[in-house]
Amino acid sequence: MGGGKLSSVALPRSFFDRPSHEVAPDLLGRVLVHGSVAVRLTEVEAYGGPGEDPAAHTYRGKTPRNAVMFGPPGHLYVYFTYGMHFCANLVCLPDGHGSAVLLRAGEVVDGVEEARTRRSSARHVRDRDLARGPARLAVALGLLREHNGLDAIRDGSAAGRPRQSATMLEGSPADPSAIRSGPRTGISTAKDTPWRFWIDGDPTVSPYRAHVPRRRSAAATSVGEVPSS
Repeated sequence: MGGGKLSSVALPRSFFDRPSHEVAPDLLGRVLVHGSVAVRLTEVEAYGGPGEDPAAHTYRGKTPRNAVMFGPPGHLYVYFTYGMHFCANLVCLPDGHGSAVLLRAGEVVDGVEEARTRRSSARHVRDRDLARGPARLAVALGLLREHNGLDAIRDGSAAGRPRQSATMLEGSPADPSAIRSGPRTGISTAKDTPWRFWIDGDPTVSPYRAHVPRRRSAAATSVGEVPSS
């Protein structure tokens, strides 16, 4: 896995100051570092802004839950879903726009053993599966509710970074000819919008799953219509 030597130069904030569906494919092959673990991104999904994308958390406007998405670009939006998983996004566009890219899957390129210890059932899991899926990716990077709003933009290289900081690195951008796009995974609204992007043939990319309606008990606590960004 991997695509040659990875650059340790940090991405500038201007990289994220664009529409999410433009940022998303450009994130493939880039590396997100949090603490001692680094993940090379191989699959992402873009989500638009208020009134624009009915699958986005921001569709109905700003709330305490999604407030980070309306902040400066390059920050992490981390949310809890289905009462069991955290998922991580990177905010796009300037203050007030409410747009982000969901990080769906990647390859752990540094800190493999640390990532493995964060999953109690991962002793016999293959390395390719450690960050294969948005919940697994968040676990591998150790991203939790308290990391919501963390700034992933740092000047210079990742050398000497604080253990709990996040840094988005240039990595090794995916060859444009290897990038594929298609419908986003597991959503019931705007389900045909082709804003899921992945590196063709990369073994860490998660399987595509169309939305399947689920019957939920009256006691179940809803986290909203959409499980994504």
